[in-house]
Amino acid sequence: QAQLKESGGGSVQAGGSLRLSCVASPDIINRGCMGWFRQAPGKERERVAIIYSTSRTTFYDFSVKGRFTISQDNVKNSVYLQMNFLQSEDTGTYYCAAFGACSGGFPLDSGDWGQGTQVIVSS
Repeated sequence: QAQLKESGGGSVQAGGSLRLSCVASPDIINRGCMGWFRQAPGKERERVAIIYSTSRTTFYDFSVKGRFTISQDNVKNSVYLQMNFLQSEDTGTYYCAAFGACSGGFPLDSGDWGQGTQVIVSS
């Protein structure tokens, strides 16, 4: 059974940094693409970053480009999200996901999802 487990969330002041980690079960770490999504209170879930597992090509939402970095380590079955210069607008629950395929940085299937880790940025 595919599993993803996020960690690394917490509370931080604006301008600070956090590094999120996602450990994936071995059967899904090599799927077409992995990604981080977030959901703020009262809002819909949105894409934050996507990484293609083979080429390591990355895509970012405009709001985080230049501040966040997604990376993948298949030896550790992990995907990471380094978040710098955090803003209050970055507050939300962050989810790790694995998809069979992506196109243009967006998933083409419903994928598998973790339970999420909460990030709170105070101004």
